[in-house]
Amino acid sequence: MKYNERLIQSGLLITAFSTIAILILIGVFILKEGLPVILKVGIKDFICGVNWSPIEEQFGIFPMIMGSIWITAGALLFSLPLSLACAIYLAEFSTPKIGKILKPTIELLAGIPSVVYGFMGMVILFPLIRNYLGGPGPCILAASIILGIMILPTITSISIDSLQAVPYSYREGSLALGATRWQTVKMVVLPAARSGIIAGIILGVGRAVGETMAVIMIAGNAVIIPDSILDPVRTLTTNIALEMNFATGEHRQALFATGIVLFIVIMLLNIIANLIAKRKVITK
Repeated sequence: MKYNERLIQSGLLITAFSTIAILILIGVFILKEGLPVILKVGIKDFICGVNWSPIEEQFGIFPMIMGSIWITAGALLFSLPLSLACAIYLAEFSTPKIGKILKPTIELLAGIPSVVYGFMGMVILFPLIRNYLGGPGPCILAASIILGIMILPTITSISIDSLQAVPYSYREGSLALGATRWQTVKMVVLPAARSGIIAGIILGVGRAVGETMAVIMIAGNAVIIPDSILDPVRTLTTNIALEMNFATGEHRQALFATGIVLFIVIMLLNIIANLIAKRKVITK
């Protein structure tokens, strides 16, 4: 029995370390392919350059960075109120019967392929934007709405778990002091669950930054610095996906260098989310 337990333990340990090894190999490969062009162009010119013209050997990704920021910020502004409202209702006010229906339904949104979201944006949002706002259709607004729907399950699910993890004694103490149910949620439960909710928001932002297919279909893919939410933009991920198929030489290296920037951003977001989650555990 002990031999079997040790064998299973060793197998699990090897599996765990293999995932770390794969992550390291991916990081080394991306650095090996993308670092030469960053060193040649210069970190400042690569990050802050506004011209992306591989034919002229100009590799500035600032327009793509701004496109990613605009779309991610718009998605968060759209999704955050809905996610928190859903989480608060399901965790604090809904009956168990309604909760068993609504929570799986919201989580089901995470399983819908991104290409379906992109198609919905093209069919539904493009005509609305053209007819009522005067934009071209593919733009920041359309991409933000679709991405907001896509990250809603992530933020909602983690927020529900964080709210339900708050000890019930907190609620009882607040109600015993004469607070209403909503006052208890607002003044006691939400502050106590703040760390977990913030971690969920950061993970949702990471999902939005890394999304590719839906954004390709509805963002417009124009390499410009946007001035309005109706402008088409290109994000870091879509830049890689659109050009990697035909890129060669320094152009290909520049796309890998874009991947380095994305890799660092996603890693930082996940580290921050994990630190906030650990802080929540330690506080409790």
